[in-house]
Amino acid sequence: MTNPIWDDRPTLRRPVLVAGFRGWNDAANAASDTLAWLSTRLGARPFAHLDPQPFYDFQSTRPTVVLQRGVATQIVWPVNEFLAARAPGTPHDFVFVQGSEPNLRWREFCAAIVRVAETLNAELVVTLGALLADTPHTRPLTITGTATDPDLISRLGLERSRYEGPTGIVGVLHDACRRAGLASASLWAPVPHYVASPPNPAAIRELVARLTTLTGLHVDLTELDLAAQGWRDRVSAAVAGDPETQTYVHELETRFDTVADGRDADELPSGEDLAAELERYLRDRRDQRDD
Repeated sequence: MTNPIWDDRPTLRRPVLVAGFRGWNDAANAASDTLAWLSTRLGARPFAHLDPQPFYDFQSTRPTVVLQRGVATQIVWPVNEFLAARAPGTPHDFVFVQGSEPNLRWREFCAAIVRVAETLNAELVVTLGALLADTPHTRPLTITGTATDPDLISRLGLERSRYEGPTGIVGVLHDACRRAGLASASLWAPVPHYVASPPNPAAIRELVARLTTLTGLHVDLTELDLAAQGWRDRVSAAVAGDPETQTYVHELETRFDTVADGRDADELPSGEDLAAELERYLRDRRDQRDD
């Protein structure tokens, strides 16, 4: 059993642990970039990490060398870090788990993350992911969410996953939380497959927005709004120079608009309603544990 290496034990208020990993679940680096943006914005500080030795094939996930004045001064190993961020004025503090999808011992890897969540009395675990999809860059991104707890699904308007097939570390961590009795949800951003190279500030913006809506966190999205619009403008300019791609994007737009026309916007819960339902759900879980 590999235990987390603790440098500090932060005292946090009703923490939410948010995890996202570079690799298979991270189209255009949208999930890992979301965590990096939030960590920087909230001034998150590292307090623990996992030893990479048990979890990585270093021929696949190689360490890197750092040079200074032409001399090798440091080997940087792949690492998964835990960072703590306090968020005054909001219901929760946050723990961010940043790193790369491991090559080996996935169950042991996820068990170590669950131990950190349990040690800090985390009330909720949220995993972030991004996937390539047939979605046009010119339309709003629709963040999808899944959970394994039927009550959490119904309260937050999420979906019960019907996917069967290969999964990544996000799926395994989500299952590990379920087995440990930790409330968890998984948020996914679609990334246009015809512009899959990172970064994708539009996907980052929507993941941040959905997470903040869910947890009651308040952050200024202006920077991401501007970056997302600039990204869309650049992609549109590139698409305009390729008639074949332009036709394809138009087909995606038509399909998107047809589906969107069938939705009833009044049925979608507001951000305040989502946050309130989450708080009620977490309060009910605490009451059940106290009984």
